[in-house]
Amino acid sequence: MSGPSSVAAVKKVIQQARLEAGLNPVKVSQAAADLKEFCLQNAQHNPLLTGVSSNPFRPQKVCFVL
Repeated sequence: MSGPSSVAAVKKVIQQARLEAGLNPVKVSQAAADLKEFCLQNAQHNPLLTGVSSNPFRPQKVCFVL
């Protein structure tokens, strides 16, 4: 790597490092507890857990009486 592409790559790495330096680290145990709490609070809105009463993607059937 040399020239403008290497300069751009280094600038990108520096920008990412500055972004990460501004973040406050969170312990894994705290992040896991927060994630669990979020999942439990929103479980009733999750169709993968509660199921779907009808399929909204199924084409509507039309019935003709002759």
